[in-house]
Amino acid sequence: MASISLHSNHTLPSLLHAQTPKPTFPQNLSLLPRSSQSQFHGLKLSNSSHLAIPSSASVRSSIVAKVTEGTLPPAFTLKDQNGRPVSLSKFKGKPVVVYFYPADETPGCTKQACAFRDSYEKFKKAGAEVIGISGMAFAQKYKLPFTLLSDEGNKVRKDWGVPSDLFGALPGRQTYVLDKNGVCRLVYNNQFQPEKHIDETLKFLKSV
Repeated sequence: MASISLHSNHTLPSLLHAQTPKPTFPQNLSLLPRSSQSQFHGLKLSNSSHLAIPSSASVRSSIVAKVTEGTLPPAFTLKDQNGRPVSLSKFKGKPVVVYFYPADETPGCTKQACAFRDSYEKFKKAGAEVIGISGMAFAQKYKLPFTLLSDEGNKVRKDWGVPSDLFGALPGRQTYVLDKNGVCRLVYNNQFQPEKHIDETLKFLKSV
């Protein structure tokens, strides 16, 4: 039988280690070109050692609404679901709930509209009117008893400063309660729990 003779100053692991070649890479190897960049949800990626993340100040400034509690919202005149012009001033003298929703026929917006419909008698008992602002061709399908207004070009949304969500990719879902003098008394924002808008506005109306 053949035998292996090892010198005293070499062990089997050390021999194996010595025979394992180490990979070498050119010192000037570049995995990405210097000019390569990508965009993902507001983050700017490059081959630098850090990420350009939006500062907290810039994020805060992008979600501050122009209409806040204690302010008088800008007036508007928009067409309702029947094509008739409706002005905000028409409702002066009674509380008004104005809710902005992202789009018609989406699950969340349908749920919110139907929740307002189902609680409409409670709003009437509180002496308040309800106005939804976004699109048209909605009220008849779901038998909504309140006014829906079409804000073409999102002009009123911009005038009121309704904030967007997901870095501006999704129009915001925000509700305002105006008192009988037209002054804003409540601002409520909740994108992903549309039915909470009804609960919170009714709770507020009952408390005043």
